[in-house]
Amino acid sequence: MVLVSSVKVSSCPDQTCPRTNKDDEILFEDSSVVKHSAKTFNMIASVRKIKQDWLNFPVMAIEHERILAAIDVGTNSIHMVVVRVQPWLPAFTIIAKEKTTVRLGDRDTRNGNLTEAAMDRAMSALQRCQEIAQSLNAEQIIAVATSAVREAPNGRDFLHAVETKLGLWVDLISGPEEARRIYLGVLSGMEFNGQSHIIVDIGGGSTELILGDGQEPRTLSSTKVGAVRLTAEYISTDPVSDSEFRYLQAYIRGMLERSIEEIQAHLRPGERPYLVGTSGTIETLAAIHARETLGVVPSPLQGHSFTLTDLKEMVCRFRRMSNEERLKIPGISDRRAEIILAGALILQEVMSLLGLESITICERALREGVIVDWMLTHGLIEDRLRFQSSVRERSILRVAQRYRINLQHGEQVAQLALSLFEQTKGSLHNWGDEEQELLWAAAILHNCGHHVSHSSHHKHSYYLIRNSDLLGYNEIEIETIANLARYHRKSNPKKKHESYRNLSSKKHRRIVEQLSPLLRLAVALDRRQIGAIKRVICQYRPEARELRLLLQPSRIGDECLLELWSLNLKKTSFEEEYGLKVVPILEAA
Repeated sequence: MVLVSSVKVSSCPDQTCPRTNKDDEILFEDSSVVKHSAKTFNMIASVRKIKQDWLNFPVMAIEHERILAAIDVGTNSIHMVVVRVQPWLPAFTIIAKEKTTVRLGDRDTRNGNLTEAAMDRAMSALQRCQEIAQSLNAEQIIAVATSAVREAPNGRDFLHAVETKLGLWVDLISGPEEARRIYLGVLSGMEFNGQSHIIVDIGGGSTELILGDGQEPRTLSSTKVGAVRLTAEYISTDPVSDSEFRYLQAYIRGMLERSIEEIQAHLRPGERPYLVGTSGTIETLAAIHARETLGVVPSPLQGHSFTLTDLKEMVCRFRRMSNEERLKIPGISDRRAEIILAGALILQEVMSLLGLESITICERALREGVIVDWMLTHGLIEDRLRFQSSVRERSILRVAQRYRINLQHGEQVAQLALSLFEQTKGSLHNWGDEEQELLWAAAILHNCGHHVSHSSHHKHSYYLIRNSDLLGYNEIEIETIANLARYHRKSNPKKKHESYRNLSSKKHRRIVEQLSPLLRLAVALDRRQIGAIKRVICQYRPEARELRLLLQPSRIGDECLLELWSLNLKKTSFEEEYGLKVVPILEAA
């Protein structure tokens, strides 16, 4: 909502209309009176709705087809799919695929950095993907980076170089977020029919394991065992020696045990899940099996199955072969031949630890999940995946629960912060729905640092949020939420602060600079954490460089002395940022 001064407003019988004072200034009230935007309403009401396990997300009335591209910047390869989205179904059709093996995981052994050669290969591959997507008239390219870039000390520098050279923004996602999107991708290509499924995705740098039944995933895990990583770190002989093989097998088993135990703990008594495999390593194993048993590789490979016995036979064969001999296996590329033993051994240990005898292939995975996630965030899916569409709110509330946040206070601060955001939008700032949602998340979690200590709890809040693996958010969004929470009190953002320097874009630094003062005001207005301020009305007077805050208390006779004291203490940040004087006025209840 936009605040406008010196404009005449006609009388309106509806109490949701703006009202004027004697100086003809338009006043807007908060959510208890003003009709909020749908986005704000959803955020304010999200806690109640999630508690009820029911969400009513409207399908957008979009009739035309949309062309999108999704790029997965992996440890071994860069993959892209270009899809045609049919919003009215809702569904999507893959119209083009591109894959280039770049081996970003071949890192410098001295410092763990991505090598110049690998980054050059990746840059060329991304440029090629971009050209293909543009030739197919893709309206948007959504790119994500995973394990190799996530772990490399110079990973963010590489992403910055991609943005500078290609104008392509690549989201750096966490392991659990990668697992969540893999789950979405598989759901788009397989019917679960309410049955529990375990999904295993073996990448170059990590292995993701997911347990779900078509609704919200029960477990999401990412373990640092991948085909490229293990080959580089643990295999130096060719063929692999018995001692290296045994050590590698034991290492894989030890690394996977925790994720397997988590899955087993979430299985219901007597429940026998199906096992689904995705991505290059498992698809290659399935293709080898199909060619040797059927004489032909099915196209598509989707739905092909093989057993643990089949897999053990392949592992036994691979370990006795040199890399040159593995290259002669029909259908295996030179790059895949190098890493297939480690990848197959990971899968063997997963199946053995789970006690599952067969695995079925799904050809949809992370990049398709990126598309599904886009459809969810744009309101195009409300049926089979409806439960997933609240992933951001649920993730925030899980963190709030984990750190025993006073959720009633968090909700009140969030409502006040969103009210201030809307009432100052267009006159003091021009941020939109995405930034508003980040402010909401920071308002809910701003006090989580109390879980560590009251002293400097704002700094603890930053650390806890930054390391909470919030699902549905990319890295820069999590960094922004954490910084907003960090600056809800004490010092303003400064370049000397490491947390502020971690914001890699000017846009997100500006978000923190402009929205953290709003959060400070909201926190002050609930100083006693009892909801003392029922309503705040902003009155902007540009000619006087003044913003009046008309405050209505919740209780008759409450002078809200502590809230007014806190507001006068915290308003300085707002005044310095916006060049305005804040004048709080307590009205009668």
